[in-house]
Amino acid sequence: MGRTVVVVGALDTKGAEFDYLRQAIRRAGLEVLTVDFGVLGEPAFAPDIGRAEVALAAGGDLERWRSGEHKDEAMAGMAAGLAVVVRRLYEQGRLDGIVSMGGSGGTSIATTAMRTLPVGVPKLVASTVGGGDVSAYAGTKDITFMPSIVDIAGFNRISRRIYANAAAAIAGMAAAEPPTAEDAPMIAASMFGNTTAAVDHARARLERQGYEVLVFHATGAGGRTMEDLVRDGYFQGVLDLTTTELADEVCGGVFSAGPDRGRAAPDCGVPVVLVPGCVDMANFDAPSSVPARYADRNLYNWNPNVTLLRTNVAENERIGTMLAAAANAATGPIAILLPLRGVSMLDSPGGRFWDPAADRACYEAIRSHLKPSVPVEEIDANINDEAFAQRAADLLLDMTRELSKQRK
Repeated sequence: MGRTVVVVGALDTKGAEFDYLRQAIRRAGLEVLTVDFGVLGEPAFAPDIGRAEVALAAGGDLERWRSGEHKDEAMAGMAAGLAVVVRRLYEQGRLDGIVSMGGSGGTSIATTAMRTLPVGVPKLVASTVGGGDVSAYAGTKDITFMPSIVDIAGFNRISRRIYANAAAAIAGMAAAEPPTAEDAPMIAASMFGNTTAAVDHARARLERQGYEVLVFHATGAGGRTMEDLVRDGYFQGVLDLTTTELADEVCGGVFSAGPDRGRAAPDCGVPVVLVPGCVDMANFDAPSSVPARYADRNLYNWNPNVTLLRTNVAENERIGTMLAAAANAATGPIAILLPLRGVSMLDSPGGRFWDPAADRACYEAIRSHLKPSVPVEEIDANINDEAFAQRAADLLLDMTRELSKQRK
């Protein structure tokens, strides 16, 4: 049997359009399995998996939802049920790619299911919201969004081409041979522009030792993605050199990854070196976007669209407390490294954000809230100095190797 594309959609309101899509995928030489998540009228064609099975997977009442009086409940229920069905198909080896089409409602239901699939599994949505901010729909997964230009409603010279392009795109992705799996163990590393040198030094050292290093940009979405992949078991170690997203969480910046940033590796027992990298800065958009309460603070225009706020003593105390809480949750090897000559390129002697008192407040909060069993090491260097980066890499290497020995 060839590769299979799973087509999910509301086959009552958009049945003809989905029929066109599935036929186009079949003409491309792939198998198609259809799943209906519509709840109102009858489906335009018989799906392989019907709406009753989807509703049952969520423990919902399809007859109640068919009345149309509980639309919010129906959408949430069908999204939850579809997620169960789609994940089951993947685990059964019956899903090599997944595609849907729709407006905001259909996109929400379809992407809820797509987010249950691992990174790398082809996922595509042709959507009326595809050209806007789709972060809420994508989450931390690699969902491809195709702007539908016109609504998914009937056929015209534009919509036919969009449907055909969507079919060709998912068929091409699903039919492509996945790259050969690498045997090298993988390390995750967090990076920002202000810690690029540190990560480059550490990455080179780790790669020389046979590790594959995946670098994540600490922009909120980057941190969340890294930690989701840690929880999914992708990594043998984490070099968390750039925990700046906690500064955005504390200060209300645009790059927050939530209050639990830094918890994934400790919670999962994955070896981790934790560093308060770039906690000297919270990120905002253009200068006009910075809240008025920060008007008299140390601000730096990193570029026309990014304004950095230098965190103060009180904010660094809160960040240090959060880092200590993350470390205290560790069920596996962990170490904290503190760079005494600054946590970023800007926070270095003579630099625009150089503030030893604020850095010290973070470090003292870490130490005062940390369990005695968690090792802390101070390095008389800036975070971007080669000596600091190499020490961080060596510590992580030692921990991953020791854990590997214990498991043999």
